[in-house]
Amino acid sequence: MILFLKELVVAFANRTPATPTMPDYSSQEFLFQRIKELLPSTESLVDKVAEVLHISSDSAYRRIRGETPVVLDEARELCGHFKLSLDQLLNVQSSSTLFQSVRVNTQSYKYEQYLKDLIKQVQYAGSFNKKEIIYRTKDMPIFHNFYYKPHIAFRYFFWMKTVIQHPDFANRDFELDCVPPEIEKLSRDLVMEYNKVPSTEIWNTECINAAIAQIEFYKDSGYFASAADIRIIYDALEETFVHLKNEVEYGCKFMPEENPESKKINFKFFYNRAVLGDNAIMVVTDHAKRVFLNYDGLNFIQTGDETFCNPFYEDLQSQMKKATLISQTSEKQRNSFFNIMLNKISERKKYL
Repeated sequence: MILFLKELVVAFANRTPATPTMPDYSSQEFLFQRIKELLPSTESLVDKVAEVLHISSDSAYRRIRGETPVVLDEARELCGHFKLSLDQLLNVQSSSTLFQSVRVNTQSYKYEQYLKDLIKQVQYAGSFNKKEIIYRTKDMPIFHNFYYKPHIAFRYFFWMKTVIQHPDFANRDFELDCVPPEIEKLSRDLVMEYNKVPSTEIWNTECINAAIAQIEFYKDSGYFASAADIRIIYDALEETFVHLKNEVEYGCKFMPEENPESKKINFKFFYNRAVLGDNAIMVVTDHAKRVFLNYDGLNFIQTGDETFCNPFYEDLQSQMKKATLISQTSEKQRNSFFNIMLNKISERKKYL
């Protein structure tokens, strides 16, 4: 017997409703409203529903208008494709949150594809009228690793050898030309797409520590051919932070070869003295939010569940109120923050 979505709502009627408020229309209407909110303005809701469910445009219209009930399998397909929670759709209380995991490996999901998918996600966020990326970090955000070729090369080598443990890198030492041209291009493409989207970053002075620790680990492990190569990597890291300081001062993101005065103001930077958080990204668009929680260097889990995302957003707002905004303002605090970062690099360079 086919179980229709409206019948399923009745079956759950005796369960406790979720705390978050929800629009006062049926679950089927709410489903298509949420999908519409997630779509860029350039995409058709009818065409997308027809594509996902493998049905005609006319059949999609009837489901969207509520003339044809959505069966449970169709609801599951739509929720799976758009990363929506079926529990939330049915207004069912649950202490669980559905996350999607993204994990880089050497076979089914390689680093090159990982970069391509990140570029698509940033482009997707940028396609909405209202958009913002909020990055609370305890390490360097991935986007700031790709300004200078020596640093791109070191990050690539470190991730391949130590994080992904690619067999081709098991017995290799670091070389400045280790990064393939296509990886270098994708790396730069990623940061250029990120630069187009308004963003807010929340940093602490500890955020540089992991980058320094990784260079020192490779130095102590004998993975560098010479002290000159180590100095080149530290110089690139130093240049990265000088460039970041310039971005913060101008309040916009740009590539090193670009003129910041030609860019729109789109960058807020907070100096968080109190709490060392985690590596978390929140993407906020017209009517939807999505959280990405980073772990193990490159990997992350993500969710668009409003019962998780809305409180998370409020927590970020609260944290920003307690932090110091140093982009375009607070010159003294801005200089203090970046001097701490740059001095950490200078101290390491003294021992080369």
